[in-house]
This record gives sequence, C-alpha cells and structure tokens, in this order.
Amino acid sequence: MNGFERFVDKFVSIFKVFGAICIAGMMFLTCVDVIGRLFGHPILGAEEIVGFMAALAMAAAMPYTHAMHAHVGVDMLVKELSPKAQAIIDSITNFLAFVLFSLMGWQTWLYAGTLKRSGQVSMTLELPSYYVVYFLSFCFFVFCAVIVVEILQHLHKVVNA
Repeated sequence: MNGFERFVDKFVSIFKVFGAICIAGMMFLTCVDVIGRLFGHPILGAEEIVGFMAALAMAAAMPYTHAMHAHVGVDMLVKELSPKAQAIIDSITNFLAFVLFSLMGWQTWLYAGTLKRSGQVSMTLELPSYYVVYFLSFCFFVFCAVIVVEILQHLHKVVNA
C-alpha cells in the first residue's frame, strides 16, 4: 500500500468511526427524547439534530462502503469474463463514478456556499445547515479518492495480467 492509499484509508477509517458515533448519538438522543416526552419534557430540536446526524452518518459511510465493496452490484455477466476484462470494466465504471461524484462534490460545495451566504438555518434550533452540506461535499471528495485508489488497483491488474 503506497502513501496515497494509506492517506485515503486513514480518512475512511476516521469517517467510519464518525458515522458510527452519529448513529449511536441518534439512538441515544431518540431514546432520551421519547422518555422525556413520557414525563412531559421533550428535548427541543431533537428531530432536527437526529436529521443532521443521519445526514452526517450517511455521508461518512459512503467512502467506507465503497472501499469494502458493500454496495449493491449486478455483475453476473462480468463474473464470466477473464480477470483482465473484469479489471477493464471495473476501471471504466469506477472512472464514470469518479466523474459523477466529483461533480456532485463540487456542486454540493457550491450549494453549501449559497446556504452560508443566504444565512440559512434550521427551523427550531437555528443551527447553520451549511456545515452539514460542506461535510457532505468533503465526503464526496474522499469518496472520489477511494475510487481513484480502486482505479489504480484495477489498472495495475490490467497491466500485469
């Protein structure tokens, strides 16, 4: 594993832990809010915070999910091809994914800037929502780095096959 792969892997590991913390936080906050409601003391803005944590957890999980190949894939036909042909097809599909998620990251970054300039805040707690959108954009870029690592691995297979 070269330096770039280790660097990307470190980010993926950090995001994985952060996503797990967000999911645990969502569970804890929801439980406390439900119990509080039983006693007439709900947590103000709990739904908002849980929504933000859900978005953060989803964004943080994207790079890890791709790195572990845990996403849904239909490859019944591709499995029948030679390893070299599989690597070529995987390189092409990963390149297309890289282009798509690079555009998504860029546009999400621009959207976060628009939210920041407009002063958009959440409804109850009035938290600035652009922080979550910037984080989502950053996760798209880390996701793209994971895709680049995978493309390089597939191209290595093509050259050495």
